[in-house]
Amino acid sequence: QVQLVESGGGLVQPGGSLRLSCAASGSILSINAMGWYRQAPGKQRSLVASINRGGSTNYADSVKGRFTISRDSAKNTVYLQMNSLKPEDTAVYYCNLDIINRDNRGTFISNNYWGQGAQVTVSS
Repeated sequence: QVQLVESGGGLVQPGGSLRLSCAASGSILSINAMGWYRQAPGKQRSLVASINRGGSTNYADSVKGRFTISRDSAKNTVYLQMNSLKPEDTAVYYCNLDIINRDNRGTFISNNYWGQGAQVTVSS
């Protein structure tokens, strides 16, 4: 009953910028963490950036200093600002949310949800 919708992907030249958004809707009691992953052709999906409920952030070494993850809690939305983009950043980017809900017995449960993916292409 939770849906994630991504937007903001596209084609950009090296050195350019792009901003991804991921909005969650549905039955959400609280959010433990939000993150962005990416997957290039022939490669494994890997973590790009994450932010926990306290606001602490983590970044992959390859994007540190260039990418910034942020959130709008009121809108259940997470963003990824990407600056100084490189061809190596080309990939499909997926948002992931760890969301707290309740099962039929009223027990708190945690589930991961994925966005549909946004293509980011960095090329001249």
